[in-house]
Amino acid sequence: MLRLFRTPLGARTAVGFTSPDRLSATLGAEQSWIRLSEAALRAMTGPLGVPLLTVDPTFTAPAVTTGPAVAGPLAERSPLAARTA
Repeated sequence: MLRLFRTPLGARTAVGFTSPDRLSATLGAEQSWIRLSEAALRAMTGPLGVPLLTVDPTFTAPAVTTGPAVAGPLAERSPLAARTA
């Protein structure tokens, strides 16, 4: 399975690591992996419209989850408030 990520600006990117230690430091020791060349990774992601490749990222954010509804003065100005009211 191919796993894609997003850059801080929201663009999709493939991610490669130069060592298992760097991968573990970023994604955890239990992360499955296989060895690929840069060319192979680009060949797999290019047809998906993902031209970016990030090597050895040092930070990842947790997945976005749906949180509780916004309450208070900001909720009244939110475009979502009109849809849910």
